[in-house]
Amino acid sequence: MQPAKAAVVVNPASGNGKSVKRWPEIAEALKAEGLSFVYKFTEKAGDATDLTRRYLQEGYELIISVGGDGTGNEVINGFFDHGKAVQKNSAVAFIPTGTGSDLVRTAGVPKINTEAVKHIIRSPVRPVDLGKVTYLDNQGAQITRYFINIAGLGLDGDTVNRVNRTSKALGGFISFLWGTVISLLFYRNQNMTITVDGELVCREPVTVVVIGNGRYFGGGMKIAPHVEMDDGLFDIVILHSLTKKDLLLNLPRVYRGTHLGHPCITSLRGRNITVSSTGNALLNLDGEQPGRDRVASPGYQSEKLDLTRPSQLGQIASFGLTG
Repeated sequence: MQPAKAAVVVNPASGNGKSVKRWPEIAEALKAEGLSFVYKFTEKAGDATDLTRRYLQEGYELIISVGGDGTGNEVINGFFDHGKAVQKNSAVAFIPTGTGSDLVRTAGVPKINTEAVKHIIRSPVRPVDLGKVTYLDNQGAQITRYFINIAGLGLDGDTVNRVNRTSKALGGFISFLWGTVISLLFYRNQNMTITVDGELVCREPVTVVVIGNGRYFGGGMKIAPHVEMDDGLFDIVILHSLTKKDLLLNLPRVYRGTHLGHPCITSLRGRNITVSSTGNALLNLDGEQPGRDRVASPGYQSEKLDLTRPSQLGQIASFGLTG
């Protein structure tokens, strides 16, 4: 059943400007599926969060994010206000027009925009997990945000920072592959302390630690191949102190999702994760680089989404995700 009120948040700058060019076709496809909606373009960072929150406060039941993973992250954060759900009976959907578009790979949303529209309208609503992370932003202030796909510290944060400062004109795969290889040349493994559900699992040099609620990051790298988005657990993947040569040789395995058997890789599952580093490791949060490692507990916290408990923090329904 379609929601009575739908609103679309469009990031015209995503996909190196492709989003705004695709919007007329997307809008026509939504109308062709019989969906009545309002929409607005974002103009600056943070607008997608503000627009989403405003739409929900006005009673809109479905928010459609048109943009990349970063736009989706902002939209997700708009569903909450000071840690509480803005509207209990609401849902989110994603039409991918960004560079990496990693979230929709796990969610099963087609990358062809007109097919994504059909998928959104015709697929059932399902609950999905979210994460909450506390970290230092790039100005040194302590921030708490939600994420839906990936959070990580180390090489991936450095790579995302590098890629997001380029034009991304070559697309997600080439942009992130280039960014990863270049970052490898300059990156130094950092001493990290990692705890999972209160138990120390690592205190040593680490290349990257990834907390996966989705399976993919970096424009198609299948970093957490066994993730389920509705099981209440994160898949945590730790790449210990790998050499640059070892990382390059094993990069194809990461794209295929066959890397977890490497002796220098630890994979485990958990709900509450804290990570700290001696080198202020950069954070990757749904394809954005908003800050550095955490300064206060909780560091990463899974919130199991249970639609029978509408007051539970972190609850959200995703409209159009496949089961």
